[in-house]
Amino acid sequence: QVQLVESGGGLVQPGGSLRLSCVASGASFSLSLNAMSWYRQAPGKQRELVAQITSTGSRNYVDSVKGRFTISRDTSKNTVYLQMDNLKPEDTALYYCNAYRRATMTNAWGQGTLVTVSS
Repeated sequence: QVQLVESGGGLVQPGGSLRLSCVASGASFSLSLNAMSWYRQAPGKQRELVAQITSTGSRNYVDSVKGRFTISRDTSKNTVYLQMDNLKPEDTALYYCNAYRRATMTNAWGQGTLVTVSS
């Protein structure tokens, strides 16, 4: 079973930056074999995919964060990061980490970390 623990959320002013971290653990879990993603859910809205890094290292972003957010991973630490720059009030949401691997039917979620962008 995979456990994901997010951290790094907080209150930041518009234009500011935050870096979210997601530490993965579990028997036989390998970060490089899973697609790792960051989702977010704002109040009253559906959860949306923000950024993903595939097992091969390809990166994908939702249009609204392109050029501002960067997803990366450190396989030695089993950790995925989301660097968020030039934050906007509309980025305010609960951010979740997800690990997915079809071959092992892995679809794990963290508990979320809250990001609030406000002056």
